[in-house]
Amino acid sequence: MLDDKDIQKLLDVFATRAEVATKDDLHAMRSELDQKLDDLLTAIDAYAVKADAYMQETVMLGNQLNRHERWIDELATKAGHKPNS
Repeated sequence: MLDDKDIQKLLDVFATRAEVATKDDLHAMRSELDQKLDDLLTAIDAYAVKADAYMQETVMLGNQLNRHERWIDELATKAGHKPNS
């Protein structure tokens, strides 16, 4: 038979009703995680848009640099100098 000491030991080990998560607690946690995930995905999308614009700008600058180098080589040739490339 269980005595008071045994019952007290069991009460110390087992979770009380206040310590157990309820369905409402889990629902609130799920809603909070969903909101954080939405915020994270929004931030990632904004970064992806900026990265795409940066990549396009880099390509355009590379093309412009190549065009300028061609022009400089043509001018150097017309001026009687040997181009560096």
